[in-house]
Amino acid sequence: MANGEFDVTVIGSGPGGYVAAVRAAQMGLRTAVVERDPAGCGGTCLLRGCIPTKALLHTADLFEDLQHGKEYGIVAEGIGLDFTALMSRKARIVSRLSKGIETYLFKKNKITLFKGQGRLEGPRTVIVKGEGGETKVATKNVMIATGSKPRSLPGMAPDGTAIVTSDEILELKQMPRSLVVIGAGAVGIEFASIFARFGAAVNVIELLPRVLPLEDEEISAEAGKLLAKSMGIHTGAKTEGVLKTSQGVEVAFRSGSGEARSITAQMLLVAVGRAPVTDGLNLESTKVQIEKGYVKVNPLMETAQPGIYAIGDVVTIEGRPHPMLAHVASFEGIGVAERLAGKKTEPLNYDQVPSATYCNPEVAGVGLTEEEAKKRGHDVKVGRFNFGNLAKPRIIGHDAGFVKVVAEAKYDEVLGVHMIGPHATDLIAEACVALRLESTAEEISRTIHAHPTLPETLMQAAEAVYGHAIDA
Repeated sequence: MANGEFDVTVIGSGPGGYVAAVRAAQMGLRTAVVERDPAGCGGTCLLRGCIPTKALLHTADLFEDLQHGKEYGIVAEGIGLDFTALMSRKARIVSRLSKGIETYLFKKNKITLFKGQGRLEGPRTVIVKGEGGETKVATKNVMIATGSKPRSLPGMAPDGTAIVTSDEILELKQMPRSLVVIGAGAVGIEFASIFARFGAAVNVIELLPRVLPLEDEEISAEAGKLLAKSMGIHTGAKTEGVLKTSQGVEVAFRSGSGEARSITAQMLLVAVGRAPVTDGLNLESTKVQIEKGYVKVNPLMETAQPGIYAIGDVVTIEGRPHPMLAHVASFEGIGVAERLAGKKTEPLNYDQVPSATYCNPEVAGVGLTEEEAKKRGHDVKVGRFNFGNLAKPRIIGHDAGFVKVVAEAKYDEVLGVHMIGPHATDLIAEACVALRLESTAEEISRTIHAHPTLPETLMQAAEAVYGHAIDA
């Protein structure tokens, strides 16, 4: 380039890549971004993940509330679902946010965007193959932020009609009348919650003994119980095969008790996790190491090749499980950008990463589960408080679920907060701050919370650690 080399070139413009690029530019680094997706900037999260899914979930929330309008004194007759309109709204939201990254954030921060497939030619050169040919980008540092893609299962390759992943289901033209979901993690449960409330007959098949298996066991059990009111939940079940039929699919599985069963449906959603995207990067031209498809990094997100970093879904950190979450990628990218600019920043504390599942009711958590805290040798005290005991959940008509506080018995430090209930994905923010500041359960309980509000539930759960919850 005419003005010399870049300080950092980020490959990928998802929630890790674009956030890292903006922070690098804010820190005075000359920054470039390479993006190959013809749909634009934003990565999986924005284009075909978090954002479009939450747009559909919001419609599902409204649709469900309107169907019960009479309870609120609202006469709402002839309520129906316009699937084309809701998908169009989803597309508009995605397009506006994606264009905002390129036309506003990148231009405002003087970030150079190269559109096309990026590949490394050694540690300090990125070749971008775009519509107009190849461009050579000289750079002092490279940040790999290429994200992940849906995994599939043998014999269940997506065809966009009968068998889909989270990518294809977001582009449907018509709503399926019936749906089988394989996988009861956050992705599978969110889509199950969407389409069940839209009126589809939904069944979820999960190999592990409970839905949302990464959540606290009590929260997970409550989620399974509440979700089972609107869909079939089959846990401890092993999928044994899928047969395409004239009506859609027939899914054979063995139940938790060992019984051979099958379910027929118009569509099958395979939601069994995600795989890292490293194709076309030419990493073999560097010293970057790969493990089972993931880029190996240390806690500072450094690869084995000096000057090359990796963040987000594409990485594995010293062989440990790495959360595939947009906010994790963002914070990892910010850390790398600031360190490149000479600022001292600490590695991410993965014990303080919040989880959020936007089903109904919502599920969220941060910190150690009760089981994990005990595994690590902590003597724990636990406080639980039901949303239904307070006024605000009753007022808004969503009072199922509870908040659970896990505290260390001797010093009272809060080790984890887990919840299922209304707006849990928003309420978890207070718990995130509490863990960051090493708060005690008593400090939370003595923090004055406005009344009547939903956050009072966390306050009273903290009080319940000592058996002092007022409204229990």
